[in-house]
Amino acid sequence: MRIVLKGRGDFEEWRDAARDLLRHGIAPQHVDWGLNQGLFEETPAMAGSIVPGRSLTVPKAFLDLAQAMICHSDPARFALAYRLLWRLQGERYLLEVPTDPDVARARRMEKSVRRDDHKMTAFVRFKEVVQDGPRRAFVAWFEPDHHIVARTAPFFQRRFTDMDWVIATPMGSCAWDGEALTCDDEPAAKPDLSDETDELWRTYFANIFNPARLKVKMMQTEMPKKYWKNLPEAELIPGLIGGAEQRVRDMADRMASETVPRFHERLQART
Repeated sequence: MRIVLKGRGDFEEWRDAARDLLRHGIAPQHVDWGLNQGLFEETPAMAGSIVPGRSLTVPKAFLDLAQAMICHSDPARFALAYRLLWRLQGERYLLEVPTDPDVARARRMEKSVRRDDHKMTAFVRFKEVVQDGPRRAFVAWFEPDHHIVARTAPFFQRRFTDMDWVIATPMGSCAWDGEALTCDDEPAAKPDLSDETDELWRTYFANIFNPARLKVKMMQTEMPKKYWKNLPEAELIPGLIGGAEQRVRDMADRMASETVPRFHERLQART
């Protein structure tokens, strides 16, 4: 049985197909999961009858895991999720076995998707655009690793309710107009935008940078280089890193030259 999906983070799309497969008793090794690469490729109707008495219950933990997995970019995610679903029918506590190869791989996918969620909430930069009406409008560009736009969009809706905005990505887009949140899984084109806030980000980043606490590997863990090209403040990073040692020495020299703190002089004057 070949199952063809769009595969752009739509959990319901996979769930409906997996539910039918399970009800017809089709084992994972007899299913070929594919992505719709053409206009006319469709999933054929399932042959055979529904297995009588088959229960379709799964623990809530699996639903949470599968919803994250389906957003992953690995084409093998659909087969893995269905294999776990199939096994859970006879292995109720499967997800509690972290050493199981299927479970371990699924957890790695889940972790990667959740990390991508976090990076999107941290590194989206809105640029204001001209719009008629009383509400301000903004556009942002982000490049996720996985199909996370729809699952992360509600965060921005809650946080930026008072403005209209669009977040465009190569894996889809989302938009808020003050009344409805809409998402589209079609790849978007990168907008060519810049505004005065770019300079504000650079000024802010330069002023909070502490060369004495610089840990390059840790910084790149939290802000991987792949995001730098879309962050205006990232233009400063190479220069700040290159001059960090000298700035630390300059700070130490200034401290050594200040023999008596000013507040100490004021205290002495009162006594």
